[in-house]
Amino acid sequence: MSSSESVTLAPPPLPQPRLPRAWKFIGTSLWGLAVFIAMFAGQLSVLAYFVLTDPTPFSFDKVTELAGNGLIVGLSVVAGLPMALLVLWIAIRFSGVSLADYLALRWISWRHLLLGIVALVALVMGWEGVFYAMGHETSAGFMVDVLKSARAEGALWLLVFAICVVAPVTEELLTRGFLYRGWSESALRPGGAIVLSSLVWTAMHLQYDWFFFAEVFSIGLLFGYLRYRSDSILLTVILHGLNNLAATLQTLWIAGHS
Repeated sequence: MSSSESVTLAPPPLPQPRLPRAWKFIGTSLWGLAVFIAMFAGQLSVLAYFVLTDPTPFSFDKVTELAGNGLIVGLSVVAGLPMALLVLWIAIRFSGVSLADYLALRWISWRHLLLGIVALVALVMGWEGVFYAMGHETSAGFMVDVLKSARAEGALWLLVFAICVVAPVTEELLTRGFLYRGWSESALRPGGAIVLSSLVWTAMHLQYDWFFFAEVFSIGLLFGYLRYRSDSILLTVILHGLNNLAATLQTLWIAGHS
């Protein structure tokens, strides 16, 4: 080849962009645990503040008393949400998928909403009948005391907001949002993800007894199915909030007659 001939060099290959992906089973499980720890830390920080600033001598009985205070419960639930959101944002940012797509933050149809409400009402009324037939209380006794405490301190509005809005958002983002998304794309597939996320959601309600555990788990299965059918957690957030509101009103009625 003569020196007059030019040499054409091929341009270097461009780096291939990393394709967006969901975390699979292990990644979803570990990040889900991190979200729960962050949420719990946010909630615990409120209780720790009131314990440390209480002028009376420290005792475990005092901690138990403060943990059942309606004002503290409401503030704790609210404090857990931003901590959970922070870890969720970090985990999803690493995945390369948009936050809205990863968590299925999509509008829902009126048909899905109506179907969800009818199914939830039928399920809850069925459990009410079971509880009544077995002579079991239909509202957790400790919640009566918590609501009374909140009302006495003028914080009832805060507690109701925490129970009916903040708690459903936090729990649905974690269970039917993040956990379901990753687990459904693993070997579990959607069916296994619905069951496992419902078990996790049930375990987050350790304050209840086994009767309420069964009810919570069955509601979780319904929410998981509706999440699968509608491809949106906005539906389950709304239904979760309505269910908590109905339970809160029922407990308030019991508290007013006890």
